[in-house]
Amino acid sequence: MTDLRDLLVLQQRDTAVDHLRHRRATLPERTLVTGVQEELARLRAELAQASGERDALAAREERLEADVAAGEAKRRTLESRLASTSVPREAQAMSEEIDGLKARQLVLEDEQLEIMEALEPIETTVVAGQAQEVALEQRLSEGREALARAETTIDGEIVDAVAARAAAVEPIPSALLDRYERLRTKLGGVAVATLDGVRCTGCNLTLPTLELERVRGAAPDAIVECEQCGRILVL
Repeated sequence: MTDLRDLLVLQQRDTAVDHLRHRRATLPERTLVTGVQEELARLRAELAQASGERDALAAREERLEADVAAGEAKRRTLESRLASTSVPREAQAMSEEIDGLKARQLVLEDEQLEIMEALEPIETTVVAGQAQEVALEQRLSEGREALARAETTIDGEIVDAVAARAAAVEPIPSALLDRYERLRTKLGGVAVATLDGVRCTGCNLTLPTLELERVRGAAPDAIVECEQCGRILVL
């Protein structure tokens, strides 16, 4: 004779294993690690953008410095030549070129100043972001260590629960076990329910009067299912 209470015990063991695995997947330490990883990814993207802008401005500033230096060198050369020439036309041409160089130098220096002003807040953002990145990396490392400890603890509980589940399987006939497993797959992990008064604990619905009479009148070893959810009912 099949004792359906053994099937109920198996269901309880499977439910315990399922709950433990769900706990493992939703550990608060895991949520923390995921959150820090996402925050770190966002920060690194912002840092990459800010660093790119800073580097582009710095490259422009470097080119401007080279242009300013080249213009200054050319101006000094022309001024030296102007001081030693005695040809009026040549002196006028060099004087005009020197004036043009001075005007261009002013434009370049203004542009340098604009770049320096633009660079300052970006550099501040980058430095602050790098400090925040270091802090987040530390939090992530600590979070991963805490998660590993929590996983180790719950993995031990799962091992014990799986062993208890293996012991609960032994007295159940293979045909009934196959039926149970099919129902578990179909019904979200819960294949067996009890009758609590007039209510099926699997679907929490009240059984109609005729259905109650059928269930209560069944033989002790008969396998009956709730007509509303299809789960095996154990009285």
